[in-house]
Amino acid sequence: MKIAMGQCLDRLELCGLEVMCVIGERPEERDMEQTLKVDVCLEYDMSRVVASDALCDAVDYAALAERVRRVLRQAKCRMIECAAERVAEVCMAEPLVLAARVRVEKTGGVPGMRAAAVEIRRHREEAGS
Repeated sequence: MKIAMGQCLDRLELCGLEVMCVIGERPEERDMEQTLKVDVCLEYDMSRVVASDALCDAVDYAALAERVRRVLRQAKCRMIECAAERVAEVCMAEPLVLAARVRVEKTGGVPGMRAAAVEIRRHREEAGS
């Protein structure tokens, strides 16, 4: 699907997905699970799902959330940047998704700081570019 320059895409957001997984570089972090909070914003043309009102024409966000959880639990990333990239890969594997913004937050990593977070954006390259 080709999107014209300046055309607005529709957005689906997954907000505050909590994932228990191994994350961190320090030895004590490698032996325990911590909670990551993940926010995802997917851009795609929702006109088909609006017309059909059917899950088969949409991104199944419940299934996507489970894939994100499974990937992060298996990855055992050391850095939140790596965790965000793994989530983006899951999102971009969805055929309908044209772009994804992923934010991963890890709390409790530094005394006196609420959280560290990273945000990345990925989009499909147009054919021929």
